[in-house]
Amino acid sequence: MSHSRYRSLLAGARSLGVAGVLCVTAISVGVAPASADPASEFSVLCTPTDPALAELSGLVATTDQLYAIGDSGSDEFVAVLDSDCAVQRWIPVPVDPYDIEDMAYVDGELWLADIGDNRRQRSTVALIRVNLDDTSSGDDPGSLHRLTYPDGAHDAESILIGPDNVPIIVTKEFGGVSGVYRPKGGLTVHELAEPGPTALEKVGEVDVTAAGGSGPQSGGGLDSGHIADSLTRVIFTGGAVSHDGTIAAVRSYTHLHLYDLRGTTVSQALTAPPFEALLLPQQPQGEAVAFTADGHLVIASEARDGPLPPLLILDNAVSRLPTEPGTGAGVDAADPAAGRDSGPSVGLIAVALAGSFALLGGGMLLTRALRRQ
Repeated sequence: MSHSRYRSLLAGARSLGVAGVLCVTAISVGVAPASADPASEFSVLCTPTDPALAELSGLVATTDQLYAIGDSGSDEFVAVLDSDCAVQRWIPVPVDPYDIEDMAYVDGELWLADIGDNRRQRSTVALIRVNLDDTSSGDDPGSLHRLTYPDGAHDAESILIGPDNVPIIVTKEFGGVSGVYRPKGGLTVHELAEPGPTALEKVGEVDVTAAGGSGPQSGGGLDSGHIADSLTRVIFTGGAVSHDGTIAAVRSYTHLHLYDLRGTTVSQALTAPPFEALLLPQQPQGEAVAFTADGHLVIASEARDGPLPPLLILDNAVSRLPTEPGTGAGVDAADPAAGRDSGPSVGLIAVALAGSFALLGGGMLLTRALRRQ
C-alpha cells in the first residue's frame, strides 16, 4: 500500500474527531482481553540496512534464504537476504510489474503477486513466476500469468499457496469483510495460462470482526485509537502458509490471524474463524508475513519515511495449533458462542462511522447556515 493511501486512512480515522468519539462511546464496542503483551512474544530477527527495502511488502523464507520485495516503484527486483538482513544479491523480476504486494514459494520458484490496485481500475492482475533454479543462465527466468476477477476490480495484498498449489488471493476491503478468490475450477499455479488471462472465482469471504485478539487493545501498528484499530485489523496486507502445510496466516496492520489447515484447503479455512488472533507489535506499516522452514513466523514492515524497521520473529508459531483440528478460533469448542463479543463487529463499526459522518455533515450544514446569516 502506498504511503499516501496509508496516511489518508489515518487522516480519515482521526478526522472523525470529537463527533466520532462521542458516537463510538455511545455504543458498546467489545475490547479484546489484555491477556498478554504481544511485543513480548516477538523478538528482533534482524534489521535491513539497504534503503531499497524501505517499501518492503512481500517476504518469503526458505530453508536457507530470505527473499524480500517492495511494492509499486520498488518491485523490479527481489532481494536475497542473509540471516542478518544484508542483501546478498538482487534477482530481476522477469516482466515489468504494476504493483507487487506479496509473494509465495513453490518448488524452487517464487510466485510474485502483482495484485495491488489502490484505485481499483485494473482490468487484470497477475502472478509472476520467478525460477530461482535458473536465474543465472537466463534460459527460464520466469513467466507472466494474468488473472481476472469475476466481479470487477479489487485491491489486494495477500497471496497464499497451500500444499495443493492453488493460489488464493485475499482482497483488501475497507468494509470489514474481504473476498477469497482462486483460479476458476481450482487450477494450480502450474496450470495457469501464460500470459492468460485466467478467470478467478470467488469462493468465500474472510470475516474476522468477531475474532478476539490477545494483548492490550492499545498496541499494534497504529496509534490513532479504537476507531482506526477496528478498521485496520480487517484490512489485510499479507498472507503465508507454513512449510508443513498446517497453518495459514493472514495479517493486517495491527493483527495476525492464524487458521488451521489440517484436513481442509486454504480457501475453506479462511472462511471459518481463525483459531487464534494476535495483536501485533508496533510497526510503521506492516505488510509482510512469512513462515520459516522450522516453523517460526516472521513479520516485516515498510519504513514509512523513517528508519528501516527490523524483521520480527514469533518462535514456534506452528506449535500454537490447537490439539484437535477444527476446534475454532480461540473459541471454546464446547461453547461455540464463547468469545464472539471479544472484538468490534462490522455492524458496530458501520454504525460508528455512519454516526460520525452524520455528525460531521450536520456540523458543516450548521456552519454554512451561520455564514449565510
